[in-house]
Amino acid sequence: MDQKRVHADTLRQGARIEALDIFRGLTMAAMILVNDPGIASHVYAPLEHTVWNGITPADFIFPSFIFIVGVSVVLSCSSQLQKGVLKRIIFKKNCKRAAILFSIGLLLSILPTFNLSLFRICGVLQRISIVFFFCALLYLFTTVSFQIKLAVCILAGYFLLMTLVPVPGYGYAILEPGKNLAAWLDSIVIPGRMYQGNWDPEGILSTFPAIVSGITGMITGQLLLSTKTAERKIIWLFFSGFISFVVANTWNYFFPINKNLWTSSFVLFMAGLDCMVLACLYFLIDVCGIKRWGRIALVFGSNAIAAYLISEFFYDIIYFKVGGLHGTSLNDIIINAVLPTGLSPNLISLIWAVLYCGLCFIPIYLLYKNKIFLKI
Repeated sequence: MDQKRVHADTLRQGARIEALDIFRGLTMAAMILVNDPGIASHVYAPLEHTVWNGITPADFIFPSFIFIVGVSVVLSCSSQLQKGVLKRIIFKKNCKRAAILFSIGLLLSILPTFNLSLFRICGVLQRISIVFFFCALLYLFTTVSFQIKLAVCILAGYFLLMTLVPVPGYGYAILEPGKNLAAWLDSIVIPGRMYQGNWDPEGILSTFPAIVSGITGMITGQLLLSTKTAERKIIWLFFSGFISFVVANTWNYFFPINKNLWTSSFVLFMAGLDCMVLACLYFLIDVCGIKRWGRIALVFGSNAIAAYLISEFFYDIIYFKVGGLHGTSLNDIIINAVLPTGLSPNLISLIWAVLYCGLCFIPIYLLYKNKIFLKI
């Protein structure tokens, strides 16, 4: 029997795809690197988020997480279905997981001071939990054909809403910060604090195309579990990724690539990029067995939830300002001691972020070594 065919059969029997864990780990490490610079005002351009239209490597992180969530839902649910677990039982468990993840996101918004004025309904974990819920629902109770049609309808509908529907108070459609339809909806519906004052990048309307980012991951996951040979899977990942990438860059002229609005062109841009990256990792790691280089990423990716929580825990300790808003933090003390060395502030900021990532790796590695994995 062909070796590649055996590999495909193994995947359908529930074997873990190491390329996905390493992809998740690389994304997690990149998130820590971007979120925790030593000096917030001195960061190299690729590690900064785009202010509005356009995209930088820092903007790749969140949608890649969403994409990986979609792939993971397929692999997890299919494995349970093969074991004879009923769909309603699997869905009930996933509803519980989504609720816990959403609650953790709410809790993190008020830590470490438990200041309720900082309470934020929207957020990164909240959006991931919503996407996770809908991906589980769609995978268990709909077909691939329905998922593709739904994704197309959401992307097209979102484009028409944002570019044609007049924004109350302006009388015409506009895509500027705080003035667009998504921002208007956030301002009248979302209670509590919003990340940008009167609007939120993880707001209501933009969550719909974010769900499509999860659906693209689901479709990818179902391709990985198909009966196709490894070569065919890699070809399909590259081909579909490239087509998505081209469509996104064309659509960009009419509906700009924009992470804050999670525009339809942004969804397709990132889906294309993620498919091509996963194809490369799948070829190197799961087909060729070249995996030693990704050991650190594998440790992060195998325990992603723990890594995220540990990074938040260290952040609350190191960046906490003693004496209130204008007080001094451990970060301030260390950075102020290093600045007189004459090193570039940008370089100091980067070195700090790399060391911070290494600090987070230590407890994650200890958990990995002792086979302790945090599951929700």
